[in-house]
Amino acid sequence: MEAATSAQRVTMEEITALAKRRGFIFQSSEIYGGINGFWDYGPLGAVLKRNVKDAWWRDTVELRDDVVAFDSSIVMHPLVWKASGHVDAFHDVMIDCKVCKHRFRADHLSDRSQCPDCGSKNSFTDPRNFNLMMRTWIGPMEDTSAMAYLRPETAQGIFVNFKNIYQTARKRPPFGVAQIGKSFRNEITPGNFTFRLREFEQAELEYFVPDDGKDMDAFREWVERRKAWYAQYGIASERLRFYELTEAERPHYARAGIDVEYLFPWGWGELESIAHRGTYDLDAHVKLSGKDLQFFDEATKSHYTPLLIESSAGMDRTVLTFLIDAYERERSVDPNGKETERTVLRFHPLLAPVQVAVFSLARNKPELVVRARAIEAALRPVFRTQYDEGNIGQLYRRQDEIGTPFCVTVDYETLDDGSVTVRDRDTMRQERTAADTLGAYLRERLER
Repeated sequence: MEAATSAQRVTMEEITALAKRRGFIFQSSEIYGGINGFWDYGPLGAVLKRNVKDAWWRDTVELRDDVVAFDSSIVMHPLVWKASGHVDAFHDVMIDCKVCKHRFRADHLSDRSQCPDCGSKNSFTDPRNFNLMMRTWIGPMEDTSAMAYLRPETAQGIFVNFKNIYQTARKRPPFGVAQIGKSFRNEITPGNFTFRLREFEQAELEYFVPDDGKDMDAFREWVERRKAWYAQYGIASERLRFYELTEAERPHYARAGIDVEYLFPWGWGELESIAHRGTYDLDAHVKLSGKDLQFFDEATKSHYTPLLIESSAGMDRTVLTFLIDAYERERSVDPNGKETERTVLRFHPLLAPVQVAVFSLARNKPELVVRARAIEAALRPVFRTQYDEGNIGQLYRRQDEIGTPFCVTVDYETLDDGSVTVRDRDTMRQERTAADTLGAYLRERLER
């Protein structure tokens, strides 16, 4: 048994190396030199991201009776973005170095007298606005009449469909509408791996409440629910903070705002925004479209515009957070004084891409291989499983590095008495249990 264990915090270099080595995340179009701000999720990363989205969806939608699902189109009428303010105000201020030609967001530079990339002094162009929306064209002609935008956020589809949704879902405030989907922003300086992307996925909840004096209670409820969600899936509390925006920091229409931030290796970064947006969004679309988007209350025979509480989380950033938070480079000293080191991802079992790995102790023994494959196949309908072969120590380390909670080894004793060895990722303890009750054994431990 190993003892005297210690762990160290991860660097971004370690995370990016692990992500590629183990098939979590790859640079998009890598064989052509890549394209900045775009990333692909590999075999394990795609499952991890799906699990994170499913966890958000289940807790936000499926376990509540006051939230309904929605999925809007990526391309919408251009006037949607005029009403929302994105056409006129969705800008970053950019500057360029005249020497190295590198581009920067002006608000990311604390000192504009010297270029941080090439060291040139007083080499920057004048600041200028840069609209972050990506353009496209609809139909055969690429002119201004056919111009449209890839959505920079998913929320607007909910707002313009508010009346359709509440009427068909037969909901009345307070109720919410949730969706997960792709958004696109032509970021000036994407970076920090998958933290700042040009193509990303959002999970947004728009929760509509009556103006009855209880709106701040609803806002605080969602803040507490989001705190509980991150804690439920194992994010370290000391690396997570809920920063309350001051009145000066909030948009003019917002009555309250909380930024959920995580302590990344480079510092604090925003994961999610929780905001009380008042009636701003629905009012803006009513004004430009001329259409009625108020709620009609059958009980009182009155119309009113509900207030809005919004929770908007970046799923790519959340996946990156779970990767970083789960990572440990663990050094141990065994009872004989021998030092060992392993890399382990301590994913919550519901998020782990592989929950149970099954091994054959010897790949050249058909009777062991057949039995191990049969056990893996039997577990597959219930758990996310993987069969693997090789040196048992290397197999354990590989599964530790991808975050698999349990490993099951079929050996010669299995052939004699039907028992298998189950090894725990976190404690590295090994127990023998009967193969015919293995499913129940694993379920009990994975649900703890």
